[in-house]
Amino acid sequence: MLNLSLVIPLFNEDESLPELESWIAKVMQTNNFSYEVLFIDDGSTDKSWAVIESLIQNNPNVKGIKFRRNYGKSAALNIGFAESKGDVIITMDADLQDSPEEIPELYKRITEDHYDIISGWKKKRYDPITKTLPTKLFNWATRKMSGIYLHDFNCGLKAYSKEVVKNIEVYGEMHRYIPVIAKSAGFTKIGEQVVEHRARKYGTTKFGLNRFVNGLLDLMTIFFMGRFGKKPMHFFGVYGLLSFLLGFFIALYLLVDKMLHIMHHQKAPLVADSPFFYLGLVCMIIGTQLFLAGFIGELVSRNSGERNHYAVSKKVNMD
Repeated sequence: MLNLSLVIPLFNEDESLPELESWIAKVMQTNNFSYEVLFIDDGSTDKSWAVIESLIQNNPNVKGIKFRRNYGKSAALNIGFAESKGDVIITMDADLQDSPEEIPELYKRITEDHYDIISGWKKKRYDPITKTLPTKLFNWATRKMSGIYLHDFNCGLKAYSKEVVKNIEVYGEMHRYIPVIAKSAGFTKIGEQVVEHRARKYGTTKFGLNRFVNGLLDLMTIFFMGRFGKKPMHFFGVYGLLSFLLGFFIALYLLVDKMLHIMHHQKAPLVADSPFFYLGLVCMIIGTQLFLAGFIGELVSRNSGERNHYAVSKKVNMD
């Protein structure tokens, strides 16, 4: 059994790979770790894959997976998690901004302190303000919505117990929210460690402001799926019912009001002349639509292959 699996997604990082692999090998040898390095080439258009193939020839601990096109970091991490064999899985970026010297302490926090996840915190950053400011806003919003008080959710340098990565699925742009996904699966012992952030030595950053917007949308998705993914009717049904009842009571009030006018031989106002009529009508329509959305969500959920997928902590005497 391997001590460590290092999962390293990359896109056009051919210049940094030899130095990174050499640095990792030195740290592993110094600490007597048995390990594997999984380089996940996310559709690079430079010489990254050729470099990985040469590294594999020189180091049997190095493995490589190449995508036919760029699928994104989440897809790379997901396949890396599936293929990893180590007791502890550590993810890091391939641009040399994450230091392999942090690996022994991360490994210790998982194996000896028994954390499920240790997330890196780049307390001192060397990124431009166009990247650091959106990141701070993003981290603040994530802390508030998830209840996980980490300073740096987006840090690529993280350590996981094997049980965590084998029980979660990362897709879309959800790699930023792996601690949130893990918490919703029952892995609540999540810690943090201050790590060194190094200035980029080669290439250019892949960060764009569109990722910040997408990140907030993904956070809302994670929040909803974590609470209502397996029971959508509990969300849509409740709000649909409340909306429909509000519209129904508004319509009932208008009907009673008109009946009272008729009983007292007064000229009854036209129901359609009241703005409350349209408010009630809209509320009932929206309520019906929300209820139907919940019903359709239940049908989809009950026919999903993941409907009974749960993270099991232990099994005793099951033979």
